[in-house]
Amino acid sequence: MLALLASGSRRSSYSSNNKLAESENAAQNSNMSWGTELWDQNDNLAMHTHRGIEGLDRFASFLRDRVAIEAEYAGKLRRLVKNYQPKKKEEEDNEFTTMQAFRNMLKEVGDLAGQREIVSESLQNQIILGVTLLSKTLREDRKKCLSDGATLQQNLNTQLTSLERAKRNYEKAYRDSEKAVDSYKRADMDLNLSRAEVERYKNVMTTKIQQSDDAKNEYANQLQKTNNLQQQHYSMMLPAVLNRLQELDEKRTRGFKEFIIGAAEAESSVAPIIARCMEGIVKAGESIDEKEDSSKVIERYQSGFTPPRDIPFEDLSKSDPDAVHDSHYSNSTANHLTIRGTMSANKLKKRVGIFNIFGSNKNSLTADGQKEDFSDLPPNQRRKKLQAKITELQQKIAQETNARDGLMKMKIVYEANSSLGNPMTVEGQLNESEHKLEKLKVDLKKYQGFLEKANQVQMATSSPQANRNQLQNGHRTSRHSNGSADDHHDDGDDQPDDAGSLSSSSASPESGLGTSHTSLPGSGQGSANENAIGEDTYYETEVEALQPLGTCRALYPFEATSEGSIPMNEGEELQVIEIDQGDGWTRVRRANNSNGWDEGFVPTSYIECTLYA
Repeated sequence: MLALLASGSRRSSYSSNNKLAESENAAQNSNMSWGTELWDQNDNLAMHTHRGIEGLDRFASFLRDRVAIEAEYAGKLRRLVKNYQPKKKEEEDNEFTTMQAFRNMLKEVGDLAGQREIVSESLQNQIILGVTLLSKTLREDRKKCLSDGATLQQNLNTQLTSLERAKRNYEKAYRDSEKAVDSYKRADMDLNLSRAEVERYKNVMTTKIQQSDDAKNEYANQLQKTNNLQQQHYSMMLPAVLNRLQELDEKRTRGFKEFIIGAAEAESSVAPIIARCMEGIVKAGESIDEKEDSSKVIERYQSGFTPPRDIPFEDLSKSDPDAVHDSHYSNSTANHLTIRGTMSANKLKKRVGIFNIFGSNKNSLTADGQKEDFSDLPPNQRRKKLQAKITELQQKIAQETNARDGLMKMKIVYEANSSLGNPMTVEGQLNESEHKLEKLKVDLKKYQGFLEKANQVQMATSSPQANRNQLQNGHRTSRHSNGSADDHHDDGDDQPDDAGSLSSSSASPESGLGTSHTSLPGSGQGSANENAIGEDTYYETEVEALQPLGTCRALYPFEATSEGSIPMNEGEELQVIEIDQGDGWTRVRRANNSNGWDEGFVPTSYIECTLYA
């Protein structure tokens, strides 16, 4: 049994020696020293390598968290850029250098987000993947090293156990042999014993001595084998295992170093691009030009109206009394509210629908609520809009012309070779293209006419009177020198005016051309009408004035050079009684010490309105 154990131990030692000899050579070639310096610290080295691999896994967890932060940062930057992209309704402001610079900055921030995404992807695909693979490899190698070390220690322990057993057998056999010798000696000296009995003691002694010698030889053999195995274990086999542990630990350390450097390089590789993004942001800021923006503001908001001219001096002593009375009547009529020709204060309606109800300048509105010919805009803005519309139509005509030419060529090819296609399939598209092209040309001609008309109009003479003096029921009222109105109805009777309609016996109130039969108290016009006409069918009535919609402040001085308008001084406070209905004029009212109050129209662009809630 002992021989079999010894044979098995020799075979196991031989195979282990071959494997570990190779490891030892590799360790020696790599100048490993754990096997000789730390030959008795196997447990501590096992714990150290375990903590080292755990540290590598912790580094991988750190990189994963950083990748998540980088990805989240990039995503939030992209959402930020998207949220602050100029809206469609802000397209007009994009022409200013400030908005262009801001838009360029958003573009650079978007590029910056892309670089953070690159850093995240590099860390994920290169560093984290490498750390994970290295950690897995180190765990497997460490497990194998510890397994080999345990096998070597088990073999050594087995050999020591065999040695201890052989030693005990030798001790027992030696004591038995000594007893047998003593027994033989006593028997040989005892004269009472026969020769046969003495011979028997002698044979037992000889057997015991032989057994003792055999046990002694076995013990010596086991001792030699144990010493040889122990010498190999501590000088070759165990150092080889420990050196392999040192090698994998140094491999982990080198990997840690490379991964940290690699993480830094992943970010430094995008640093030049990030620097260029920063340069782009600085360049965007430097591109802002306050003078250019100021010029664009002028280009956008310049109305084209001429400033008010000097107010002429009226020498009443040299004027015709009738003319003076007529002029006074006209101004007074323009500055007072009459019941006829205006809107009821209780039923306020849009004056555009009233003043233009019988007009011939009806104009369809565009998608943004402006008139088709942009006549509701100031002259400069109108010409600018018309020119932009003409340019847009010309571009569409060019595109449609190219499409039609392409269809015609396709049709010719199909007619020449019917295998390529049916010419009739192109015919419908060609007709539709011709129809679109014809419609675009008609629109182009129309807008060119609008532009030509806008260029011919002298905006300096524009007034609210031109937009608001309309025909009433096909009859035009005329003003007598005494200020009365003569209606051309056959019956000569006044028709009762309802809310939202114009009186047949009066022109619009802001025109100053017509008056009602009854004026507001204090105006002094009602009695004049009665005396002039000489009829008792007219009567005084109480009129409810229009309620103010808000207040306004004059930004610039305005001279009322046309009928229906009133002058104002810069900074003057007025009441708003009708808002601008798209014609560029606002109806206002001011307190007047002599007549109670004045009323008329002023340019909307000359005032700053504050409407009541």
